[in-house]
Parts: sequence; C-alpha cells; structure tokens
Amino acid sequence: METQSWSQEEFESALRARSSRYHIHHPYHRMMANGALNPEQIQGWVANRFYYQINIPRKDAALMANCPDPATRRIWLQRILDHDGYEGEEGGIEAWVRLGIACGLTREEIWSQEHVLPGVRFAVNAYLEFVRNAEWHEGICSSLTELFAPKIHRQRLENWPRDYPWIESSGLDYFRKRVSQASRDVEHGLAVTLAWFNTPERQQRALEILQLKLDILWSMLDAMYMAYVLEMPPYFNQEDVS
Repeated sequence: METQSWSQEEFESALRARSSRYHIHHPYHRMMANGALNPEQIQGWVANRFYYQINIPRKDAALMANCPDPATRRIWLQRILDHDGYEGEEGGIEAWVRLGIACGLTREEIWSQEHVLPGVRFAVNAYLEFVRNAEWHEGICSSLTELFAPKIHRQRLENWPRDYPWIESSGLDYFRKRVSQASRDVEHGLAVTLAWFNTPERQQRALEILQLKLDILWSMLDAMYMAYVLEMPPYFNQEDVS
C-alpha cells in the first residue's frame, strides 16, 4: 500500500511535536531555568554557546553558497547581518559577548575560546559540516529548531533577573532581540520546508534532519553537564602532561 504524504498542516504538526526533544528539557537547562546554576556554571554555558554563535553566520553563508535562488538568498542574508551586525547595528555575536561580560567573563577569554569543551566543538562543527554539504532545502530545514526558540528566550528574560540578579540586565539584550528575530526567521524557514518536503520520503527526511539538529543541541549540553555539574571535564581522571 502506497504511503500518502501528510497535508502541510499535518506535516507542520509532526515537526512541532519534536519540541519534546528540544534542549529546553535537558537537565542542564532545567537547572538554569530553576535558578540552580552557580556563576561558574552560567559562565561555562555562555562561553561554550559562544562557539555556536560565531559559527551560525558561517553556517548561513554555506547555505547561501549552495542556494541557486536569488530571492531565498536575499531573505537569508538577514540572518548573517543579525549575527555579524552592520553599520549602526550591533549584531548577535557582540550582544553575546556583552552577556558573557555581564556574567563575569572577559572579552578576551570569550573570544579566545579557551573554555570551549571538545564535545561542544565537535557538535557545532558537525552542524556546520552538515549544512555545508547538504542540499539547500535540507540546510533550511535544519534551522527549524527555531520553532521552539522564542519560548526559551522569553523564559530566560523572565527567570534570569529573579534567579541570577548578579547578571547585569543589559547583558540580556541578546535574548530580547532573538524573541522577534527567531519568530521572523521561522516563518520563512517553515514555509520553505512545508513547500519542498512534499512527499512521504521527503517529509520523513525532514524529521530526520530536525532530529539531527536537536541531537546537536542536546549533545552540547551533555558535554557541559559532565564538565560543570558532575565536575568531570575531559581528561579529569588523567595526570596533567602539559
């Protein structure tokens, strides 16, 4: 019996159902949301997520290089500007640096990437490599964890001033901007995905791609949980040979 494609409404529902695997449910993030992280654990998260932030424009540039459609490239270009900034407008990367400074890190140590864990680096590099080699519609599909992002940003804006009052409020500007930016971005990414993935095989492939991205985000927090909660960073049980 031939499998039928989902309608666009059914397909969107299947994509949104993956929210149960979003990293907002990871133990590390649940601790963060409950005000249970100490300053060092917050700093570790910010420093490691910075590696993700600086690779997002590279990922988007790789996607654009694969995309032959000028209209899509013109829309997608805004994502790079959002992160890199442009004349008169601070980008998300600089806003994230200010978040790190508000959490007690220095600009120099953030940019040095000295705190980036191997597991985080591997996960982010895997995402970049996937998009670089993927068919461009698949690259767009991989961005759809943004379906779930506005909730996580609003949660931080609500909880952090209460639970982490030692973090200067201006440091939360990144989250304030991303609430609207992520909602805008997902409208385009979702529309492209719903239109292109229109066969049973393509729709199943889209779910696999979304799951890959969810795995990447979850794996980043696994590495941080090991290092900063269980106090088992890489090579913790080995003698220092430096």
